[in-house]
Amino acid sequence: MSALVATVPTRAGVATPGANVAATDTIAAALLGSRGCLLEILNGNAATDTMSISDASVTPSGATAAPLAPTLATATNKVFKIRPEQADSAGVVTITHSVQTTVTYKLYPLG
Repeated sequence: MSALVATVPTRAGVATPGANVAATDTIAAALLGSRGCLLEILNGNAATDTMSISDASVTPSGATAAPLAPTLATATNKVFKIRPEQADSAGVVTITHSVQTTVTYKLYPLG
């Protein structure tokens, strides 16, 4: 398991080369703040990355929210908004990946 590290944009700009994912990654609630973050996953692998993003929030009806289960085809990327409410009782949002080689991430806190 790997704790994801955020890149904080600056007015002058900051390089964001991305970092490798692990089979299981976490985002700490401290990085989410009150507005959440943006998580970009870039799949450079020859296989589709089947992911799971945990969600400990509840729906408007009070039911437990379902984890998000996106897929990323080879040579594609997607950006996900991660909300503070998604953190579980341990204070993390958990992301799993079916492939890791040449799959990278970029994480930007929203403040």
